[in-house]
Amino acid sequence: NIASETVIKAAIENIVAVYSAWTIGVTDNPSLRRIQHGNPVAWWQWDADTEQAARYVESYFIAKGMKGGTGGLGRANYVYIFL
Repeated sequence: NIASETVIKAAIENIVAVYSAWTIGVTDNPSLRRIQHGNPVAWWQWDADTEQAARYVESYFIAKGMKGGTGGLGRANYVYIFL
């Protein structure tokens, strides 16, 4: 399911209690990124309607204290978070 920036932000707010405990990122290949991050059990991902929306969500939660860094190449339309 493709989700808007607003829907993804609301979903993340419902999951996360302590921002600093979580990592957020964007990617075009969430399965590969999950493996690269050590296959965390606590993993959520969303397919954003645009890459710009995904990057806005990432920046928004990094500003709130989540771990992660903006950047990355390719069509980074998936947003993911994990513990």
